[in-house]
Amino acid sequence: MMSRVRLSFTPAPVHVRTARLVGVAVARRAGVAEELLDEVRLAIGEACARAVALHRQYGLTELVLVEMSDGPTYTVRVIDRAPIEAGLGLAALPPDELADEALTDEALTVGVGFALLAGFVEDLQVRPVDEGVGTEVRMAWPVGR
Repeated sequence: MMSRVRLSFTPAPVHVRTARLVGVAVARRAGVAEELLDEVRLAIGEACARAVALHRQYGLTELVLVEMSDGPTYTVRVIDRAPIEAGLGLAALPPDELADEALTDEALTVGVGFALLAGFVEDLQVRPVDEGVGTEVRMAWPVGR
């Protein structure tokens, strides 16, 4: 039987830690291998920090949504409501703009978070949300039952 946990929080950095803790607890219960839990913790933290930074950069007050579900895999979806071009982070910027000292801390957090996620999450998808404005970061890990 598949279980689903939904968590939403105001876009404040202080809530990222809670999302990480809940995400790891759900991953453990779902049957994710102990040696992958640090990766889960880091990935959820980066995805949530990225969403918070986007919301703050654009002055958005909408909640950041985190959905966790188990099934054949443990899947985490982190949804922000920033404009889609922002959700792509620094990956969408040309290299000469990456060296721009005027980039905000939030813009750097978004881009660095995206690069870190791509570096250590094997099953990662970043796409526009199905409804409305925003980006969905979807990550999955195998479960061993």
